[in-house]
Amino acid sequence: MQDLKNSIREHNLLLEDRVSQRTQELYKMQDAIIMAMGVMAELRDEETGLHLKRTQEYVRLLANAVMNHPRFIVELDSISIEWMTKSAPLHDIGKVGIPDAILHKPARLTPEEFTIMKNHPTYGRNIILEVERMLGGESLFLRYAREIAYGHQEKWDGSGYPLGAKGEEIPVSARLMAIADVYDALRSRRVYKPPFSHEMAMNIIIEGRGKHFDPDLVDAFEICADRFAQIAEEYADPNDEDINDMACSANH
Repeated sequence: MQDLKNSIREHNLLLEDRVSQRTQELYKMQDAIIMAMGVMAELRDEETGLHLKRTQEYVRLLANAVMNHPRFIVELDSISIEWMTKSAPLHDIGKVGIPDAILHKPARLTPEEFTIMKNHPTYGRNIILEVERMLGGESLFLRYAREIAYGHQEKWDGSGYPLGAKGEEIPVSARLMAIADVYDALRSRRVYKPPFSHEMAMNIIIEGRGKHFDPDLVDAFEICADRFAQIAEEYADPNDEDINDMACSANH
């Protein structure tokens, strides 16, 4: 009888181990698919997967910095932060609906072209809504992906797009993404500008406190700004050597 019990126990442990392995494999596959979808959108905009990795890490860092703040404690916990981080690469998936002539224009956009570009949050939301429809319901991951895709271009003072939402009307996930995306754009090379230094990018974010960005998130950004700089350097694009050069200069 004891031998039978031991055999059953070993069998159960083996099954648990196999289930755990399969679960981890599914999580890895899910992460890979999410990143692949984000990369497809970014490649059309001549971005790289490193942009996606950087913005993921910025969102994670900033969310963890405010998770115990009274304004955010209800909405941010370890699970929600993990799903927000996983969904961050889909923030610009709506760019698949923007014409190449606008995405690849080697200069600043005209007002008419920018009006077209401003449709990408709506396109992104619609893509994710269609995925939800196909799956037969909302998931936590898709909820955050939709919030971020639709709301990351909104501004705290209501001057953003596509809705002109303001303040607390903008989901926390989108407010986090707004800082992550702007900081990364400032630190990255564009056809119309070189990469900005960390100090310049930091000052622009701080100047946007209460206008572009949630004031409390900017305060948290200031506290963990050094880590933002480290992430930018660690995952710098190959054509952004200036970032590493500026980091080296700052250390001498």
